[in-house]
Amino acid sequence: MRLPHRATRIGAAAALLSALLVGGTVSATTADAASAYVGSICYSNLPSQAHDTLDLIDQGGPFPYRQDGVVFTNREDVLPSQSYGYYHEYTVVTPGSPTRGARRIVTGEESQEDYYTSDHYATFDLIDFGC
Repeated sequence: MRLPHRATRIGAAAALLSALLVGGTVSATTADAASAYVGSICYSNLPSQAHDTLDLIDQGGPFPYRQDGVVFTNREDVLPSQSYGYYHEYTVVTPGSPTRGARRIVTGEESQEDYYTSDHYATFDLIDFGC
């Protein structure tokens, strides 16, 4: 059984914080993921359509666009470097846009991190589910 989206993300952050506070070690992958993103955003500050997209990801779809769930290749090198297939992208609906718009959620598999971009991959914010 998979835990609800927010709970798994909060759990990963708590594990990282716990390791840091008690003097534990943190893998290079985790450290890179924690320092390489451009910014952060509170879950509560995301547009409501991003909440809808995150809920659909947790449910496994159905997604409104055929491109949802495809591998995100990180060609822009804004996110931490990972192997092909690590990241997947999902559309965040933009009201009034005749196309998919520029907003996306990009998920990372291993650390279960989620990133939000409102400018089509130019910048990313790591989603903080604890605020």
